[in-house]
Amino acid sequence: MTPALVELRVLEGPNLYFPRAAIKVTLDISGLSEASDEVALRFARRIGLQNARPGSPGSVFRQRFAARAVARLVRAIAVESGTSRLAVRVRPANDWQALVVAFPWRHRERGQALGRAVAEVLDALPSPDLDQAVSAAAESVASSEPGEPPRTITPKIPVVAVTGTNGKTTTSRMIAHIGRTDGRLVGWSNTDGIYVDGVMVEAGDYSGPSGAGRVLSHPEVELAVTETARGGILLKGIGLTRNDVSVVTNVTADHLGLQGIDTVDQLAEVKSVVPRITRKDGWAVLNGDDPRVLAMRSVIKANIWVFSRDSDSPSLREVLNDGGRATTVLDGWISVLRPNADPDPLVELVDVPMTLSGLSRFNIENALAAASASLAVGISREVVIEGLRSFRPDPEHNPGRMNTFSLGEVTVVVDLAHNEAGLEALIEILNGVRRPGARVLLGLGAVGDRQDDLLDKLGEIGARDSDEVVIVHKQRYLRGRTTEELEALLREGAARVGVTGVPAYPSEVEGLAALVARAQPGDVVGLMCHDDRQGVYDWIAAQGGTSDDPDVLREKVRRAMSGGAAAG
Repeated sequence: MTPALVELRVLEGPNLYFPRAAIKVTLDISGLSEASDEVALRFARRIGLQNARPGSPGSVFRQRFAARAVARLVRAIAVESGTSRLAVRVRPANDWQALVVAFPWRHRERGQALGRAVAEVLDALPSPDLDQAVSAAAESVASSEPGEPPRTITPKIPVVAVTGTNGKTTTSRMIAHIGRTDGRLVGWSNTDGIYVDGVMVEAGDYSGPSGAGRVLSHPEVELAVTETARGGILLKGIGLTRNDVSVVTNVTADHLGLQGIDTVDQLAEVKSVVPRITRKDGWAVLNGDDPRVLAMRSVIKANIWVFSRDSDSPSLREVLNDGGRATTVLDGWISVLRPNADPDPLVELVDVPMTLSGLSRFNIENALAAASASLAVGISREVVIEGLRSFRPDPEHNPGRMNTFSLGEVTVVVDLAHNEAGLEALIEILNGVRRPGARVLLGLGAVGDRQDDLLDKLGEIGARDSDEVVIVHKQRYLRGRTTEELEALLREGAARVGVTGVPAYPSEVEGLAALVARAQPGDVVGLMCHDDRQGVYDWIAAQGGTSDDPDVLREKVRRAMSGGAAAG
């Protein structure tokens, strides 16, 4: 029989299952699912399910019984080992023969011992000594060393926590910039590293609990901005007991099929952990244009601050009617709405460089979210306005996100663009700065841990919406795939829209060089850059390229728009 214990994971803080540290155990329940009626009933009686109806082996009824029985088993062992009350959550895993069971812990070693004991009892199911197996499991838990308590941090300074599928890095960078504009010493953790007062002090992916811990351990930090990714929540939990302001940018299909998250609805549930731990007197800043994000209001105790590009969005009316706040665009101005008050216009979109004169829909949303969060954490409107005006889409302020360069008469746009929504946002910008009659050339690439259908879709979008497309590989991010597999999936999507023979290059720099060599004056080259951002920057600089300042960007947008109108 397959061993019942698949994985035991210690979650250090708030997580998908509980708002505090928990043990997560993934169990193979095939032994219970396929056990005879006699064994299943004997098991049910031993753990106190006197009137259970297990259903036939292998049936959906048996699966339901297994979920209920496993939860009861955890409680039974806990009680017999000396724990009188224990909350337990059970949910299905990717495999229908597996379950995830989670329960809070106060002592690390004893919590893990309970998880292992549950698996040991399931392993003993065929044995006639089942009663003894449960008793032995309880005894082993009771005799285990307690271990240390959770290391979850209770913050002593204001914390703004940002999550979402797209835009969280840009939004958190904008909030950190506005905080620094206010004169505060800001600590910030994200997928790139740990930053203190704008300087990277440690490189690496710190979107999990260790990142928040590093920021809050710095003695001089006055404001913490934490980027919280899906993986950190699922694999480690959130390292903080609470936050003062939370931001959820959006939820779209990305990283599905990993850690038991197969649907966008499940992904939204994961993201909702961040606003669920926002202080009751704090603010949860939600994207009112995303129904899944707006629906998080039902599980949030904090005040609600919604943002939307659509000033007539029903989400604005609903939140304002409930006493919340909203940020939207009125007559081209980023404006704050409060109940029973006139709108407060902060700044025109054309004066916010990140919006590319209002061209970038996604960056308008990021600016609305950043303004909302900054005001919510207590930064004055004057400072928020100054911060929005001075934050630029360049390698200094927002590396790797919509960075625009001039290479002679060719424009190059470098962006992460790691999923469908990100690629569509990049193409929107490419067309927005393209001269009339000029072409869009695209360096298309993806990391290997995306689902096949997403990779296929990226190929379709890239080929459909560009005049010329090449594949650029990310050697450090193959994540179990071969370059040949990635090429096949991307080319399959491209072929569906009639584009064949798409060439591939082994690196982002080589792909960019090939596209620039083919570009004509006025053309725009877009690069999905994930692997070698600094190498790309160095190559552009070596060719005499320069980063576009807001005035240059505004002129490119104006020329593209005026040329389009003339042509029409």
